[in-house]
Amino acid sequence: MKSILCILFVAFFVHESFSQTKQQTNNSQSDSLPPPHATKSSMNFSNVIGWKEGQTPKAPSGFTVTRFADKFENPRWLYTTSNGDILVAESNSNYPLLKKIGGWIIGASKSNNLKNSADRITILRDANGDGIPEVRQIFLKKLNQPLGMLVLGDWFYVANTDAVWRYPYKAGQLSIEGKGEKIVDLPAGKVNQHWTRNIIASKDGTKIYIAVGSGSNIADKGIKEEFLRADILEMSPDGSGFRVYASGLRNPVGMDWAPGSNVLWTVVNERDGLGDNLVPDYLTSVKENGFYGWPWIYHGRIDDRVKDPKPGIAEKYIKPDVDVGSHTASLGLAFYDKTSFPEKYHHGAFIAQHGSWNRSVLSGYKVIFIPFNAQGKPAGKEEDFLTGFIAELDKEKVHGRPVCVIVTDDGSLLVTDDVSNVVWKVSAARQ
Repeated sequence: MKSILCILFVAFFVHESFSQTKQQTNNSQSDSLPPPHATKSSMNFSNVIGWKEGQTPKAPSGFTVTRFADKFENPRWLYTTSNGDILVAESNSNYPLLKKIGGWIIGASKSNNLKNSADRITILRDANGDGIPEVRQIFLKKLNQPLGMLVLGDWFYVANTDAVWRYPYKAGQLSIEGKGEKIVDLPAGKVNQHWTRNIIASKDGTKIYIAVGSGSNIADKGIKEEFLRADILEMSPDGSGFRVYASGLRNPVGMDWAPGSNVLWTVVNERDGLGDNLVPDYLTSVKENGFYGWPWIYHGRIDDRVKDPKPGIAEKYIKPDVDVGSHTASLGLAFYDKTSFPEKYHHGAFIAQHGSWNRSVLSGYKVIFIPFNAQGKPAGKEEDFLTGFIAELDKEKVHGRPVCVIVTDDGSLLVTDDVSNVVWKVSAARQ
């Protein structure tokens, strides 16, 4: 605990010269970005109309898209167990639509089908391998806005918005009835703008990483109110060794390990209020003790709106690796580590973009693909993979909004659509 306090003290209170930091960060590769407020900041909520019978998103030639399962209550996140079961976390923000928080409107659609958070996990089992789950039931309930899930040893972990819990678990069981154990508390509170908490284990299973978003847009109530937020945290499976692993990540959600490397990657939602084309969300590798800028710096530029002085750690700012578009709300991340898709997709990253609510023309609302090489490095430009979520762009009508993407044991892709309550399956055509 002393080490945590020491790190946070340095991060929050060791100040450097504003002018020196500004000069250094402005010399980065940020010149291609527009100036702040080049366009007005918009509130442009999409209107969700759902999918008609037989309608599906569109994948490239050679792929088939089907409904894997539907009739959920805001299916947000997915996890595959060792025996191939699919776990679906059903949860949402619990904010009334269009609620104003910290000067910003929260609620990303005119018709989001939002109800009170279901706060449960559903299990799906496709026992005969025909692509249709024959078993469907409640796996775990009475949670608090669950998202990230993880099986490690004889434990099942779930990240609620305010804590990580674990439960005794054996492979193949269809429900959890036993009493859980709280492993660690997480920051939440009444104003909990970025409520999702994702978790992932290290490859050797000795550490668990927790993605926690900021409580506001740009530390609106001061950086002290962002304690343990805008971070990826690290702990041992029993909750010991709890510390900040990387900081300055405004809202990291999806996390995965790049094939061919031992490098953690995450997708991050950047800040609002600077115009249509600021600030790009990004995909980045995550370095231990790395600082990625929030709230003071974005893509090498100083955000003059932030009132708190920059700490000395700002001198160690790390520029993100890959821009994925402004206001795309990029959430889900999965590296393709199977072989059923064509070779061009091997090792690459699939990213689910939930879509904008604050851009004059809708952005996101699709799943994109970014090629990586066998050494775990980006190796090409992003391309659209799963589209068709936008129904009528000029009328802001959308069929749905993708959130999470995972790779299944058979090499297919599963994608949650939280506002139309569907889990989509994308399969490669058999050769």
